[in-house]
Amino acid sequence: MECLQNWPEPIIHVQSIADSGAATVPDRYIKPISDRPEIGKSTTVLDQQSIPVINLAAFSETGDIDHEHACNATLMQEISVACRDWGFFQVVNHGVSPELMKRTRETWRAFFHLPMEQKHKYVNTPKTYEGYGSRLGVEQGAILDWGDYYFLNFLPWSLKNQDKWPCLPETLRETVEEYGREVVELCEKVIKVVSRSLGLEGDYVKRVFGGEGVGVSMRANYYPRCPQPELTLGLSAHSRIPAESRCCSPTIEFRVFRYARMVLGSQFSLFPMPSLLTLRPNSGQPL
Repeated sequence: MECLQNWPEPIIHVQSIADSGAATVPDRYIKPISDRPEIGKSTTVLDQQSIPVINLAAFSETGDIDHEHACNATLMQEISVACRDWGFFQVVNHGVSPELMKRTRETWRAFFHLPMEQKHKYVNTPKTYEGYGSRLGVEQGAILDWGDYYFLNFLPWSLKNQDKWPCLPETLRETVEEYGREVVELCEKVIKVVSRSLGLEGDYVKRVFGGEGVGVSMRANYYPRCPQPELTLGLSAHSRIPAESRCCSPTIEFRVFRYARMVLGSQFSLFPMPSLLTLRPNSGQPL
């Protein structure tokens, strides 16, 4: 199982390449033409359709999707359509504190700007991916993404490795714990809505995929300045397990926009709104 213990090649963090002042992107990061971002080209998909933005204000106030109310029926319908037609959606008035989202972003930004020797204390391996890393997968010679990341297991507690939770910045552990709790609470609410929209009991999906023992992980991405952004991607198209609930804050990912390749093969720019979260309850297709 050696391939699961160590990376096939020495790891060079993207931030180190960017800080070196390199004028070109190394070959290891140049994507095939079909996978490159279409910078400057027309994004007709968004001219005709808008990514679903769902207002959770009413649900955030009551917290009870089982209560028979017109707003709950509307909410279930909106989420059902978004899951069927898009596979993900954006939410506002979701109950996660905007101040906490900002604080979490700033905390992770401070971590990624620590001296490299400090960050290397938490360097990861492909065994669990927990910690500070710069690549996914163990294929030798693979084309890599232009970005570094920090991966943490949040739940269940038995998988949580405290040694991988950075001590610096001093506020990181407390802030990320608080953010994680609020996002988990939000995801559980949305999973409940998805269950009810399918005509199932509210806790059905959660029970099927582990109940209280369901796994939750967190990943903060950092994308350094790129000298040739037209040749690479910070995060490639990827697939997840079909029942995953994926919640990410674009602010924590430190990107003004993200490129996503949809099922229909089109590419578009996503400009997140302030205090907005993106949820992905049903995956299995590239995002």
